[in-house]
Amino acid sequence: MKEETTQQRILAVQRFKNGESPESICTSLNKSKTWLYKWNKRYADNDASWSQSRSRRPLSSPDYMPAEVVEIVKIVRLNLYNKNLFCGAQAIHWEMEDLGVEPLPSIRTINRILSRHELTQRRTGKYEKVRPIPRCRLCGQTRLIKSIW
Repeated sequence: MKEETTQQRILAVQRFKNGESPESICTSLNKSKTWLYKWNKRYADNDASWSQSRSRRPLSSPDYMPAEVVEIVKIVRLNLYNKNLFCGAQAIHWEMEDLGVEPLPSIRTINRILSRHELTQRRTGKYEKVRPIPRCRLCGQTRLIKSIW
């Protein structure tokens, strides 16, 4: 099938170059004019691969995260988990920031990495409160007291 379509492309472009009308070429091959013009545009005498299909895959992946960074996320999470510390994406982000990792992934990206590697199971037991946040006895706000504290 692949060889047959390649031959169709070559034949169609040769017929077009010899002056045959696009309508007659397209009706005989049961193809559209857009198809004919596409392959005519790609035609090159010195390049034998002009009639081959090209990959539609993008040349770059802007969302790609280097494998080293993914491994660092996994190691930092395991390290935090083994120390019985909070090991969510925010904590991993802070830890990687302290380590000076470049590029530093966003918290959402860290969440995606953890999900992809199935490292998002719920912890058992209770978290220990390190330090309670005081509240204002009059209005109940914590924001003002945090800035003073």
